[in-house]
Amino acid sequence: MIIDAHCHAGKGDLMTAPWNTDAPLTDYLRRACAAGINRTILMPAFHTDNWQANRQVAQIVARHPSRFIGFAFVHAKRDAGRIFRMVRHAVVRWGFRGIKVHGYEAMPTREVCETARALSLPVLVDVASRAETVDMFAPQYPMVNFIIAHLGSFTDSWKAHEQVIHQLARYPNVYADTSGVRQFDYLVRAVQIAGPRKLLFGSDGPWLHPGLELHKVKLLGLKPRDEALVLGGNISHLLRVASSARQLAPRVAGVGENDFVKTDNDDRQRELTGAGAKYRL
Repeated sequence: MIIDAHCHAGKGDLMTAPWNTDAPLTDYLRRACAAGINRTILMPAFHTDNWQANRQVAQIVARHPSRFIGFAFVHAKRDAGRIFRMVRHAVVRWGFRGIKVHGYEAMPTREVCETARALSLPVLVDVASRAETVDMFAPQYPMVNFIIAHLGSFTDSWKAHEQVIHQLARYPNVYADTSGVRQFDYLVRAVQIAGPRKLLFGSDGPWLHPGLELHKVKLLGLKPRDEALVLGGNISHLLRVASSARQLAPRVAGVGENDFVKTDNDDRQRELTGAGAKYRL
């Protein structure tokens, strides 16, 4: 099975760039199906209200549960103090299986990492070329699996790629995805130095073509078993580790059931008032 471990969906509210304006999936799905991609992990576009953004993704996943898997987007600073409650809600009510943090906005904090540890979730982190931050959070939280987006840099920082490659080899809990890596030889080096078990196929769709991103992995010329790990086996393993989160989350201390029900009722009220109108593909 081929699983795209990095794709966005829903509408942003800033409207200053594609990634905070709209992430439509119609073309992505057509291209992904043509490329043979079976499942996709979805996370929201950039948004100033991550409750609303995550709900958009939840609605898409609910309509296509055999095709999509949700990750909750959190802003480590703006959502501070409510991250556990937000993610717990996404796991229990919506079946989400991971957390997304973008370092351009705010790097992972202890609150993010402790939430991931408590709920047994992987954390997809875009470190925005600041690979040195991996040396801060990865050893502090060895029980949390971190996926470093774009092998550390979407903007072709060879220093970040090089540093992340060695972090993959150094830390058992650090992985990286292949999305948006244009300097192909760094993907080659990642496999050579860290091994195929530490690399995950991702597209950064819908803005990048999933077929093109998939072809980069195939051009690595891996043995069939190793290619299967990169294309879906490794992320499947991380999701299996996280699969107990939905059963564990209701029993995790830190948030009362009254708070949990209140959050769910607030979401229903947004639907009734139109603020949470369903996002259609």
